[in-house]
Amino acid sequence: MAQGIPDEVIMNTSLMKELADVAKDVALQQGILMRIQETPNSSELVTYAPFTLFPTPVPKAVFLQALAVQTHYNTLVDKISQDPDFLEEALASTIAVDDFTGRLFRIHQQILKEGRSQSIVLGLNRSDYMLDQRNNGLSSLKQIEINTFAASFGGLSSRTPDVHRQILKMAGRLEESQRILDNDPAAGLARAVAKAWELYGSERAVVMFLVEESQRNIFDQRYIEYELWKRNIPTKRKRFDDVCEKGSLDQDKRLFVDGQEVAVVYFRNGYMPQNYPSEKTWEARLMMERSLAVKCPDISTHLAGTKKVQQVLAKPGVLEKFFPDKPQVVEQIRATFAGLYTLDIGPEGDKTVAMALAAPDQFVLKPQREGGGNNIYGSEICQVLQGVKESTERTAYILMDKIHPAPVQNCLLRRDAPLQISNCLSELGVFGVYVRQGKDTVMNECVGHLLRTKSSEVSEGGLATGISVADSPLLL
Repeated sequence: MAQGIPDEVIMNTSLMKELADVAKDVALQQGILMRIQETPNSSELVTYAPFTLFPTPVPKAVFLQALAVQTHYNTLVDKISQDPDFLEEALASTIAVDDFTGRLFRIHQQILKEGRSQSIVLGLNRSDYMLDQRNNGLSSLKQIEINTFAASFGGLSSRTPDVHRQILKMAGRLEESQRILDNDPAAGLARAVAKAWELYGSERAVVMFLVEESQRNIFDQRYIEYELWKRNIPTKRKRFDDVCEKGSLDQDKRLFVDGQEVAVVYFRNGYMPQNYPSEKTWEARLMMERSLAVKCPDISTHLAGTKKVQQVLAKPGVLEKFFPDKPQVVEQIRATFAGLYTLDIGPEGDKTVAMALAAPDQFVLKPQREGGGNNIYGSEICQVLQGVKESTERTAYILMDKIHPAPVQNCLLRRDAPLQISNCLSELGVFGVYVRQGKDTVMNECVGHLLRTKSSEVSEGGLATGISVADSPLLL
């Protein structure tokens, strides 16, 4: 069992409490904040976002591998979004049974029919990985998913390094404290948004953050807003209801919301079915997609991030289609793929069903949903598949090999939770940004990372869902 927490702290509970108290204060000072769950709309009641007491050891080689492949993933997502034939073929079985993905796809088709109004494309992505522990003790980097929509926690992860440096110093680990990397995804994400705003070409137009009605995670978003204001780029926070009631397009398809021209729509809401409670909400999404505003993501990039596309990309020969003259890039991307299997109707899908039912603990069943808390594990896989195995409904899911990371001991600091040492598992996210204007790529960068850690006793993850906590990698 590896340890994120030093032996001398494990053996000294009073020292652990002292360090935890200091860590919480430093987190509050650094602005690692969330609104309190009981009062998510109150601007006066906040607490620290949950985080680990100590940073988690991560092998330097796999960490650098994840950073190095990110610009290739940016390019891949962008190429997929420009390939309507690929998207239609990849999603054909899914949109037939998954109403939400089907609705998104119909908007995509309408935009293709009308012609895209805006040639500027902005992508803010996060590719998530776990380290699969091999029998020889080495770890291999395996991708869980790529988030092309509302890739969050770039703001809070910009503040966690200082907390862990302070705790390591107080624990007498000065050399280790110097191995905590600087990390500022918020600045990189804002830099890409700023470039898209600049290319739009109107100083009066705003960057509109499309947000939820109730937003505990507002501070994560605020960091990106403040980075934009530093550049004198105005921002506004609006909800779907605001767009429904006060949104319009002029004859040039410029988007106005409450009388204000919008240069960039940055979606931090709209990735789950419950985000669209009425037809008016869907009409608002279509209006934004039809507009001259730069969308992050636009509808085709949203679809490029679906689980079904992820599974299709893992099939032999598919990556080569997008990188025909770059075998090294194909190799770099494919090296991060876990096993991914289709559940489409036919012999291959039947084989996947049989494989999952025979050994459910070796797999994860994934629906086409984002936001954490949606995946299916263990015996529940059997329950779901037994119910849909003879039906086209099974094509709403994909099957993926379960990744087996090595557990690490750490202490998860949560509001009102007891102070205790847990066996933990971590997930590494890497932020990537790109801006394209027509056929010209203006920006393509890796801009930072996010480490999330959870108890090994739970299957699901996600900081926003409250299961995982913020962390920092300690490179080995």
